[in-house]
Amino acid sequence: MATGRTHRPATRSRGIPEATVARLPLYLRALTALSERSVPTVSSEELAAAAGVNSAKLRKDFSYLGSYGTRGVGYDVEYLVYQISRELGLTQDWPVVIVGIGNLGAALANYGGFASRGFRVAALIDADPAMAGTPVAGMPVQHTDDLEKIISDNGVSIGVISTPAGAAQQVCERLVAAGVTSILNFAPTVLSVPDGVDVRKVDLSIELQILAFHEQRKAGEEASDDGVVPPVAAKQQRKGPDGDVPAVMPA
Repeated sequence: MATGRTHRPATRSRGIPEATVARLPLYLRALTALSERSVPTVSSEELAAAAGVNSAKLRKDFSYLGSYGTRGVGYDVEYLVYQISRELGLTQDWPVVIVGIGNLGAALANYGGFASRGFRVAALIDADPAMAGTPVAGMPVQHTDDLEKIISDNGVSIGVISTPAGAAQQVCERLVAAGVTSILNFAPTVLSVPDGVDVRKVDLSIELQILAFHEQRKAGEEASDDGVVPPVAAKQQRKGPDGDVPAVMPA
């Protein structure tokens, strides 16, 4: 069985932009849904809408794959699924270890989407001795003392960190030293890694804060439309000879 240790995605060598790589999983998800409904072909407009991107951007992205579709027909769904899966390296088995089996780690372990997308959870690892041997998602949790052996035995090149922030860097360094070259980090901290190691960070609190910003802005716009001056804006106004003027005049 092939493992992730002996293969690296071809996207860099073929010069596919990182922004395009980041959108390929969106296309694949939309295409997979179409395939499950036995839809044979799809237009760029339909696929772009399903993936939440601009159709011109989609056509540009697909040109990097050498896929241009057929005028009046669209794109062959099954072929695109294969093409994107191959480009992302999903036509082989990628063993993954999850380190930190708290609430988040356990939820990740129970996520059923890994196997269907080319990833196999090879091991669940935690530093708590009381967790050792405890079954989670049908797998016994193993202690961090065995981390290096687990990685070596399973040919793991992708690690998932879901530990508390204080432990994440040390876990990261052990993963890298053991041969892991790609890390998905759920810990609320920035990891320092050497060249050649890829890190993707998922921070739910940051995403929520960004949404809070947009909600606050929408609330301010709605208040302005109703003729109500938001409190912050009110503080930035002062009286002038012709009435209220901004406290800081534009340049």
